[in-house]
Amino acid sequence: MQLTVRTVLNRAHPLKSFVYADIRFVPRKLSQGRIEVQVKPRTNSRGCCPECQRRCPTYDHQFVREFKFIPLWGVLVVLLYTPRRVSCPPHGVLVEAMPWANGKSHMATAYMSFLATWARRLSWSETAQTFQATWDDVFRAVRWVVEYGLQHRSLAGIKAIGVDEIQYRKGHKYLTLVYQIDAGCRRLLWITETRTVKAFEGFFTWFGKRRSKALQVVCSDMWKPYLNVIRRHAGQALNVLDKFHIVAHLNKAVDETRRRDAADLRRKGDNVTLKHSRWCLLKRPVNLTKNQAGRLRDLLRINLSTVRAYLLKEDFNHFWTYVSPTWAGKFLDRWCRAANRSRIAPMMAKARMLKSHRELILNYFRAKKEFSSGVVEGLNTKVKLVTRKAFGYREYNTIKIALFHTLGRLPEPKHAHRFA
Repeated sequence: MQLTVRTVLNRAHPLKSFVYADIRFVPRKLSQGRIEVQVKPRTNSRGCCPECQRRCPTYDHQFVREFKFIPLWGVLVVLLYTPRRVSCPPHGVLVEAMPWANGKSHMATAYMSFLATWARRLSWSETAQTFQATWDDVFRAVRWVVEYGLQHRSLAGIKAIGVDEIQYRKGHKYLTLVYQIDAGCRRLLWITETRTVKAFEGFFTWFGKRRSKALQVVCSDMWKPYLNVIRRHAGQALNVLDKFHIVAHLNKAVDETRRRDAADLRRKGDNVTLKHSRWCLLKRPVNLTKNQAGRLRDLLRINLSTVRAYLLKEDFNHFWTYVSPTWAGKFLDRWCRAANRSRIAPMMAKARMLKSHRELILNYFRAKKEFSSGVVEGLNTKVKLVTRKAFGYREYNTIKIALFHTLGRLPEPKHAHRFA
């Protein structure tokens, strides 16, 4: 058994200047037991200063320390080592650098990378239960991998970004998220708590003026503070407005019109005409059920403001089929005139909103339809999935680490063995 385990360790996790010595299996009553591997320095080798990596003479020895390692066959592996304190002329007496551990951590770096890899697929609690760790072990492992990745990631060549916010806790607790949405790389770039101008300004301060001036496309919603910050720091970039939110605004106008008509009909004693009609009017026609499609056909025969608002909303869908910004602009102008002639207050308000953002909306076509909010919304869905999988996070720093770990596409520490 010793030969087999030692061979596996030497092949998968070789240690320079150290050897795997005694290996034994220690049974335990309440668990499967564990494999203890004693690590010793090679004969006549010197310890390494953790500050300058210089080989220095040994000053004395500490007590035996345990380092959790990757389980073998479901059995926990523990490395046992007696650290040396080395006498470094520039830095004094320090505990030697150990190539399998990081600082004072009780986990080997290979074990932390192993836990972090599985923490992308399972929840942190499930990862801890599966590999005989604790939730805190998994958290520390993920934090170490994320910190390494943030220090070593490249920010060169970023041409397109998207910004949005999501509510991650009750009580108006928001996260402002900035993504890279280039065709070849879509990842989380930056995250901060709150949804304020100052928060978004912090991104461009961190990103730097040179990188900000190199941006070609910025996707955002129509929130005025966002538009002002983008214009101030990346005015040369095409600011493509969020297609998803434009559609959502039109749906909101239809629903508001429906509520007004329903209230008028109830005052006249009609409680049936618009009953259970909300989703018939808001869902896409291809997604309607058989009953909803029949209900919609009945509604379209009635001359109501709700029906006219619905037809205006559906007519606007043709806007996204254009290729030329010029023709798309002519359609937008024509649609806004039709909305104003309808005398439907919610639709008139949305027409004014679209008219005031006309040039920004047409940037979608100037960008050749290559960039839209669909990518941002897809990444936002993954953000919500990460939070839901953990049943929520109490601390902002925890969710920040979890999101960078899952969506940041960060470089990982290199090991002799790759964890699939």
